[in-house]
Amino acid sequence: MGIHMASSPASVAEALRAEPGGLAWALRDSSARSYRPSAPRWRFLAEFLASATQDVHDHEAVFLGVGPSSSALFGVVVHSTRRGQAQGGVRRWEYPTLEAFLRDGLRLARGMTRKNALAHLWWGGGKGLIARNTSPPAETAGDRRSVYREYGHFVSALRGCYVTAEDVGTGPDDMAEIATTTRFATCLPADRGGRGNPSTMTAAGVACAIDAALAFRGDASAAGLRFAVQGGGNVGSALVAELLARGAERIVVAERSRDRCETLRSAWEGRPVDVRYAAPSDTGIMAEPCDVLAPCALGGVLDAKTIPEIRARIVCGSANNPLADEVRDALLLADRGVTFVPDFVANRMGIVTVCDEQFGSLADDSEIVQHLDPDWEGGVFATTRRILEDARNRGITPQAAALEGADILAQETHPLLGHRGWRIIASLCRERG
Repeated sequence: MGIHMASSPASVAEALRAEPGGLAWALRDSSARSYRPSAPRWRFLAEFLASATQDVHDHEAVFLGVGPSSSALFGVVVHSTRRGQAQGGVRRWEYPTLEAFLRDGLRLARGMTRKNALAHLWWGGGKGLIARNTSPPAETAGDRRSVYREYGHFVSALRGCYVTAEDVGTGPDDMAEIATTTRFATCLPADRGGRGNPSTMTAAGVACAIDAALAFRGDASAAGLRFAVQGGGNVGSALVAELLARGAERIVVAERSRDRCETLRSAWEGRPVDVRYAAPSDTGIMAEPCDVLAPCALGGVLDAKTIPEIRARIVCGSANNPLADEVRDALLLADRGVTFVPDFVANRMGIVTVCDEQFGSLADDSEIVQHLDPDWEGGVFATTRRILEDARNRGITPQAAALEGADILAQETHPLLGHRGWRIIASLCRERG
């Protein structure tokens, strides 16, 4: 029986071994609005992209690869290269099927297009994926290095249409391993000339967006207010520090790792922070009475089940794609009187901090820091406030207002490179097809 969208990542990876260079793809045919596979056996992939209307929105290409020694399934989803080469982090996660693997990448890649455009960055949107093997034996340090080095080779094979960065499951040390086999990588450690983990800056941007939402709702500041943070990872914990510095009265943090909970409790001992263990399926933090709820873990947490439980006035966090359905759930939040700040408005600072890393770095880079300046019209604060006011004035959701603005900007073509990424993709597929 052949592979299909319900096949496991391991099965797909094994099938890729028979492909030249271990590579397969589906390329958008712009004239016919369909997708062309790299070989007949991958026609099912092209058919899926042509039919998955909920998640596919003019994505330019999907690439699949396999690690020769690690047998890991690799993916790169390119949504748009109009504003420049596609850039977005590489997520390493457990995926039960190829469909789950690709749907995650498709949503995240489109989100990166919007985020980069709304931040006025000359980069397109893409996403990298590595399917994590959940079966024993446990991964060794050597195994991990092999996975990321092989992923770097995979990125290099795409000739620069996509530049990879850090995301869930991947850290600066992993990025350093990737950089041993490709030059198309950012988020490198400082001793490798990079800016490292951008989580602190991401949190600073989310805090700016929260400030803007509070101002929109008539609050002078975060001082004396209550916050609930879902996820105590790098960004979530950095956001807590930002909120404490602003005088937050109380912060409740829900974290899925017991060890991480103990670490955070020790770090914030004596501060008004309540760290609670929450199993992956536990959504109790959504019902926490607070002024602001900040989803800072994985996406899809705001849906028809959790939104009626929310007891916050504002929802604003760092998690990508927090709405399970970007139209339905935005309306549900609005119907409950909750001010929602779209993720790609609030969490831009991660990509802003690292996207131009290859051009060198400054200790205090004004082109990065200006995004945190509340008086700069292109910054996080002003953009958030403008979107919320536009939504109110037009009687639409902030999600709809932000999408409209981002999608208009995403149509702008890079003033120098002129959709070069698409030409790289087309050339690559033509030569290998």
